[in-house]
Amino acid sequence: MTETVLVVEDEPALQETLAYNLRQAGYRVLLCGDGLEGLQLARQETPDLILLDVMLPGIDGFEFCRRLRRESSVPVLMLTARSDEIDRVVGLEVGADDYLTKPFSMRELLARITAQLRRTRLVREELQRLQQAAENEGAVLRFGDLEVDEIRHEVRLRGQPLALKPQEYKLLRFFARHRGQMLSREQILQNVWGWDFLGDSRTVDVHVRWLRRKIEPDPAHPVRIVTVRGGGYRFEG
Repeated sequence: MTETVLVVEDEPALQETLAYNLRQAGYRVLLCGDGLEGLQLARQETPDLILLDVMLPGIDGFEFCRRLRRESSVPVLMLTARSDEIDRVVGLEVGADDYLTKPFSMRELLARITAQLRRTRLVREELQRLQQAAENEGAVLRFGDLEVDEIRHEVRLRGQPLALKPQEYKLLRFFARHRGQMLSREQILQNVWGWDFLGDSRTVDVHVRWLRRKIEPDPAHPVRIVTVRGGGYRFEG
């Protein structure tokens, strides 16, 4: 099936250039120049990936991403005209999967889109494979009141299901399978995101922070996912 890319960009010339190159690459393209309208379009059309400008009328890209992440885990590649590190960090914090600073190479953009979509497909395929394997083995990993259910691909805390994005679930499952081991950021990136991931280790830190908010009694003083100074993380369960 042809994969759909939603472009939320208010600059007409760039919007047109993006649409042309994406269509040439074989994607179905949806266009929008307003943040609020783009959010509605994302809900209606369920695209496979969103290219999102930061500076938009209606709502900006950061707020767009915040609202989107309450209901969807679709990959978001953020486009920003500012190169400040704080903008990149905020973009990752609110849920963007990757970012590019304008001006950018169209070849690099297409490569990042390909990588994001490939990773999404691999995660989906692996979840399906794990579901089948878990159904055969009945695998439920238990750590006190925290359960990682590989049968249902579900995480439960005190018996209640947690709303995790696919990548958060995959990260927690990786931690759970290596309880007590020090895992470097590089190990985590390779095993959870894959060898073709184009981002950096900050992605791991952001996802760990999200997980802590959901599974830790006190996220400011984590006892389940602990930081190993100068090394990485260790899951204590």
